[in-house]
Amino acid sequence: MLQDVSTASTIINGAAANGYKLITLEDLRRDPEVIAFLQAANATMKALGYTEHGQRHAGLVGNIAENVLEHLGYDPRIPQLANVAGYLHDIGNAIHRQNHALSGSLMAWGILKRMGMSPQECAMVMNAIGNHEEERGTATTAVSAAIIIGDKADVHRSRVQNPRMEDFDIHDRVNYAAKRSFVRVKPDEKSISLELEIDTHYAAVIEYFEIFLSRMTMMRQACEFLGCKYRLIINDTQFA
Repeated sequence: MLQDVSTASTIINGAAANGYKLITLEDLRRDPEVIAFLQAANATMKALGYTEHGQRHAGLVGNIAENVLEHLGYDPRIPQLANVAGYLHDIGNAIHRQNHALSGSLMAWGILKRMGMSPQECAMVMNAIGNHEEERGTATTAVSAAIIIGDKADVHRSRVQNPRMEDFDIHDRVNYAAKRSFVRVKPDEKSISLELEIDTHYAAVIEYFEIFLSRMTMMRQACEFLGCKYRLIINDTQFA
């Protein structure tokens, strides 16, 4: 963490000295290009039968990532960058689902460069976006670890886009069954817990493990990168 604090100070001082802007979530929310890409990304995912990947998911992932790093005591700019990365992490879906983390990181570069972000901060955001997929991503910075945690924690019925319950697949059922999802950070215990409340009328707990095992593994690795233990609690029962 000390390295990230030092890095943040260097980034902020360098940005100010070279006339770059400290871009925040609010800048992204107002940007027409970002809005269009997020809407297009979610439209693509809906057409493919996936759960919601639009502005709601983007905002939640960014907020979780920022909160995790704030609770762990990182320099304020690092959590802000995590929120920026979280908001942009899925824009690559506007192009194609396959390799969307890589295409999204390049799209983010163009957006953030246009908005005036420094190359050093752009690199941190791009790295986090490029490493959030289970297939090929891994946490290499605090920002990338926080994005992974935020992304994999978003399991909730509000993500289901299929209007016909009789047509639900297992992903729809598990997400619809999730009535509550919360990431709890306990700095004194060095632990990060994903707390879920699942309505077993719609999906069995075992189905969560069936489809999300790779996500849980990636989230555990991200927590360990941040020096924390990973805990999974479903319906008040701890599984990890």
